Amino acid sequence: MADIRIADRTINALQKSLDLRAQKQQIIAANVANAETPGYQARKLNFEADLRKALETPALNGRQTNSKHFPLGSNGIQGVQGTISQQVNTNPLGDGNTVSVDDEMFDLAENQLLYEAGSQILKKKFSMLKFAAGDGR
Repeated sequence: MADIRIADRTINALQKSLDLRAQKQQIIAANVANAETPGYQARKLNFEADLRKALETPALNGRQTNSKHFPLGSNGIQGVQGTISQQVNTNPLGDGNTVSVDDEMFDLAENQLLYEAGSQILKKKFSMLKFAAGDGR
């Protein structure tokens, strides 16, 4: 019998992207909330390159037959976590805070637009599945 899967790589990638975008929004919100905190270093979540690499890498299905064996293959799309980096303060003047509210608001708007676009695409994919499951009705 064929291995039938409802969710394809596109749906998995969109779901992971939405999860990471929600996490990015929380980090941006924390940066804005600490804009006046002396010594606070702004954080950034970068995951786009990791997600792109996971999509370009062919999925390897391996089976670990012994618990002492190294894991085989990659975790694929679900293994993408992104990296959180901190902006280092190179300015000797000021209170050491690296948050730029203007930059954070730009990142927030961009992230929100990309989240909305991803959710609309995911909604369209599910409506196509519903259409196909309903014999085109």
